[in-house]
Amino acid sequence: MNQKALPHALHDHAADLVVLGGGLSGCWAALTAARSGAKVSLFEKGYCGTSGVAAPAGPGHWWVPPLPGAREDAVAARLSKAKGLGDGQWMHRIIERTWQNLPDIGRYYAYEPDDDNRIRLNALRGPEYLNALRRYCLAMGVTIFDHSPVLSLLRDSTGRVAGAFGAHLQGTQGLYRARANAVILASGGCAFQSRLLGAANNTGDGHFMAAELGAQFSGMEFSSIFSVVPKNTTMSRSMIYSFARYFDTHGREIAPDAQGQASLGLAEALAAGPVYCDLSRVPQDIRAQLPLISPNVMLPFRRQGIDPFKDRFEIDLVGEGTIRGVGGIKLAGPNCESGLEGLFATGDIASREAVTGPISGGGAVNAAWALASGCLAAEAALSTDRRTPRRLDLPGRAKPKTSAAFSSESHRAIRTGVQREMLDASRQLSRRASHLKRSLTTLDTLWSQSAPSPADASLQNLKRDRETQAMLAVARWCTSSALERTESLGMHRRADEPELKEPVKPYHVLSGGLNEVRSWREEAFS
Repeated sequence: MNQKALPHALHDHAADLVVLGGGLSGCWAALTAARSGAKVSLFEKGYCGTSGVAAPAGPGHWWVPPLPGAREDAVAARLSKAKGLGDGQWMHRIIERTWQNLPDIGRYYAYEPDDDNRIRLNALRGPEYLNALRRYCLAMGVTIFDHSPVLSLLRDSTGRVAGAFGAHLQGTQGLYRARANAVILASGGCAFQSRLLGAANNTGDGHFMAAELGAQFSGMEFSSIFSVVPKNTTMSRSMIYSFARYFDTHGREIAPDAQGQASLGLAEALAAGPVYCDLSRVPQDIRAQLPLISPNVMLPFRRQGIDPFKDRFEIDLVGEGTIRGVGGIKLAGPNCESGLEGLFATGDIASREAVTGPISGGGAVNAAWALASGCLAAEAALSTDRRTPRRLDLPGRAKPKTSAAFSSESHRAIRTGVQREMLDASRQLSRRASHLKRSLTTLDTLWSQSAPSPADASLQNLKRDRETQAMLAVARWCTSSALERTESLGMHRRADEPELKEPVKPYHVLSGGLNEVRSWREEAFS
């Protein structure tokens, strides 16, 4: 694009490393690089320290001391659930890196002892944890650009990913071009704006930008995670629901299915009427620790005058998409390489099959993955050949053959269509080929009907349209991948093929493409 033709001011930034996303993984990546002496710029769509799903939560971490046999046992237990998709070497690396790096946050985080006067280094309060990471990054010299969504990745003349193009929405507003030797994508997963706490900004933007340059995805079929929330709230982040009992509108208990999962039964009961939760079995020690670990959890109950450990309360289900799901960018190497030169993927935007298999990493494994992958990617990015940041061509504004965009009149309808397909708990938790084919046809039609944004669109509209593009693209990869995996495996449940008739050799489902979405199988080498 000709710089003189831009309808907004253009700001230029240069650094050794650009990090896109200021959540858990992005902060650890930026911090690792800055402590090595690199000049780091971090761009966050919201406010680094409060944005993202970890900030309002109580993140635990996969925390295994280096005692004889302890880590071997932890990895073996996880591999037994991974169904051939896990990688023991990756698991050991994540455990070790978490053990090494997590205590360092104590420089800026005020730990509090539990009832036994012990400090639990692996259990942190999300609001304070992310605030501590922000302050630590700033102290190490990281330049943080808040309210600065990225709109496109940029390549240099050799084809290497060497920067990003975006918009500053506050302060000195305008478009920006950020140049660097390498780029780390840490923009999180996609919850399709489902009301999941902390996920308003998690719309799959990074996935979409990477796909524009040819990135591939793995495990996108593992995206059917729904969490319990008190009715009319977004508070889904709490392990207390592992002790819950649920009752339908007639007072009948909703039992878990044969695999011990309650979500499908809850979804079916919710379709018929209200569902109520009973938390009276939560142990007293966990009740006491809850304010220390997850201080936000009790707020919705207090506001409604509910004692959740005595009173039954009405619940709902909220979709988590690829956040507590598994799928993401297929990693091409041991240090979170994306397969595109100069670009690394960390945290929820990367496929986590290597450490989770087809089941969710929950809070502990996912948090350890976010931390460790951020650190590993930063070290690898700094070890690449140093190049002087150079001038990068700006992306074209209208690319209907490679990047659909949406008019202001259609974006709400498109988002509604995406949510209708991806946030139907009953259908996502019990999939059928017929439903998946209809969903994919609907999503493809939405894509084909999209229209380019006007050349003089406001910065907010540019952000909004890219989010809509991204959610629609992620929905198509998830649906296509779910159609490709014909057997039930982990969180991917096929009602038309509920059980394996014969053992299937483990394989990954890969996906990619924008105008032409496709999915295919690749043998798992575990």
